Amino acid sequence: MKKLKIYLMSFSLMLFTFISCNPISKKKIERPNFIIFIADDISWDDFGCYGNKQVKTPNIDKLSTEGILFKNMYLTTSSCSPSRNSIITGRYPHNTGAPELHTEPPLEMISAAEELKNNGYYTVSSGKFHMGEYVRRGFDLIHEDRKITGLGGEKQWVNIIENRPKNQPFFLWYAAHDAHRDWDENKFSGTHPVDEISPPDYLIDDQPTRLDLANYYDEIKRFDYSIGNVVETLKKEKIYDNTFIIIMADNGRPFPHSKTRLNDQGVKTPFILLYKNGNVSGVTKSLVSVIDIAPTILEFAGIKIGENYQGKSFKNLLQSPDAPFRNFVFAEHNWHDYESHQRMVRNKDFMYIENNRNQYAQLGPLDALNSLSFASLFEKNETGEINEIQGEIFISPRSKEEFYDMQNDLFQRKNLVLDKDFQDEINNLRNILNQWKEETGDSEPESITKHWYKRTPGSIEARNSLSKSIESLKTEFHGIRGEFPGASNDATKINNKGPF
Repeated sequence: MKKLKIYLMSFSLMLFTFISCNPISKKKIERPNFIIFIADDISWDDFGCYGNKQVKTPNIDKLSTEGILFKNMYLTTSSCSPSRNSIITGRYPHNTGAPELHTEPPLEMISAAEELKNNGYYTVSSGKFHMGEYVRRGFDLIHEDRKITGLGGEKQWVNIIENRPKNQPFFLWYAAHDAHRDWDENKFSGTHPVDEISPPDYLIDDQPTRLDLANYYDEIKRFDYSIGNVVETLKKEKIYDNTFIIIMADNGRPFPHSKTRLNDQGVKTPFILLYKNGNVSGVTKSLVSVIDIAPTILEFAGIKIGENYQGKSFKNLLQSPDAPFRNFVFAEHNWHDYESHQRMVRNKDFMYIENNRNQYAQLGPLDALNSLSFASLFEKNETGEINEIQGEIFISPRSKEEFYDMQNDLFQRKNLVLDKDFQDEINNLRNILNQWKEETGDSEPESITKHWYKRTPGSIEARNSLSKSIESLKTEFHGIRGEFPGASNDATKINNKGPF
């Protein structure tokens, strides 16, 4: 009996020593922090790391080499509030109940911010909000007053990190006002000399357009600088390695041919993702939709992904950037200042666009329409000095269908919808788009929202300061909403993901 007691005591001592010497058994897994830097109105190719040799984005460019750069991340729309609501809910615009600009999802809509907050995350939105009341309950703190956030929206970004609760992981929605018109006071003004700017081929190469682009690039520079300050703070606080960082935009640049379009200049976003502790790096050309962001974040946070998310997590893609992810991405364009109903589907090789309001020229939204760049296009079009690429926005009526070879037509210049060699591919994407519309409850209401503003270039005064003459541009339909796409099908209650 005595020997048994001695044996048990020895075994207990050995077991205690083993447990004490194995910290792995006691180690608590640390949940990552999350920051989404979301720019306002920046196209996919307006960062240096995406090949733009004119814009100065040194911080973003450096970060792109430390994480994963996405070559084919697609927005669900090229319109601010519908895009942001789509991102934070992981749902298509017509499934959020807010498919048009300046509309809000119903209060019962669930955001990723709310899920993170309910699971112990400290959540903050700072900068441009523009999403709706439902999402406010997802944030512990919201800074949206520009007297507090600054003209670019970035003024509080560092302070929030320094003064955060240190005992909680965090989710920060850092939404810049850059680079939205009108161009405002900016300490980086003049960073991009006007005489060194070379406009893209769809704009006029003249002094007013170069000035417009220089001001736009200066605001992108402010966004880049602010990101650099945040990264320095994360490193100083020793939390950089465990912070999951996304850099992106909500829609295309606020110029003709870009914002509100369903081409790559409108709905393909720059997208850079960093997470040092996740060992992610490289470049991926896989098709990904922004509705996949929220599920991905939830998976990394260890939170169950609910059926309400129409996207899917791309966590595995971060470890295997060359792997395929989606077979298709989808986007839609509804009212944004002007009546519209367009849908897009893209696979690896081709893009198909359906335009159900093809009687209208695609001049752009109100802010682009009253810009110096548009004024130059308008004047050259009037005098007949415009080329085919520049004049594309003035075509009316337009083709109801567009089809592009994405491997050989980077900027979607040549519509191949009538080309007999591509009819099988066209029919395939047409059928896939119809399947997506049916499965997600999309619709084309007879009485959709009409033009709120006149489709004219406006006065010189309007081009320089839109607010001075906006009253004179209003139509008799201003302020009147029609039926939303998806409303007749209760699309807010549909969780179908559509074809992948």
